[in-house]
Amino acid sequence: MDIPFVRHLGFVLTQFASGQSEISYTAQAEHLNSYGVTHGGAIMTLLDVCMATAARSVVPEQGVVTIEMKSSFMHPAVGLLLARGTLVQRTATLAFTQATIYDAKGQACASAMGTFKYMKRPPGAAAGASQAGPFAAISTD
Repeated sequence: MDIPFVRHLGFVLTQFASGQSEISYTAQAEHLNSYGVTHGGAIMTLLDVCMATAARSVVPEQGVVTIEMKSSFMHPAVGLLLARGTLVQRTATLAFTQATIYDAKGQACASAMGTFKYMKRPPGAAAGASQAGPFAAISTD
């Protein structure tokens, strides 16, 4: 299942396995705020998608939906950003996750904790990572 907004932002999934995910992203001019740094909405989307892909990495045939998310902004995010997500704990229906975004210098810019609900995909929906390889498209729901 393709996510047009994620495709528009240009996220690149580089790791998707064993409860871990990694996504790289460089904000374009239209993704910046009035201070010239990556807009908080883009940062929160990157954290959300990174946590969701970490949750999905252990059951790629299922989707996830965000139940709750707590974000903290620690440093202005500029240039190439790398988000790393981890599945901390899961139950049969829920995933508890965390993610941090780092800038090119390795400094943490933002972090989040989130809870996701595992969902069955609709009949006929592409399983994202299970078709055409895990890095073909980012799919969370």
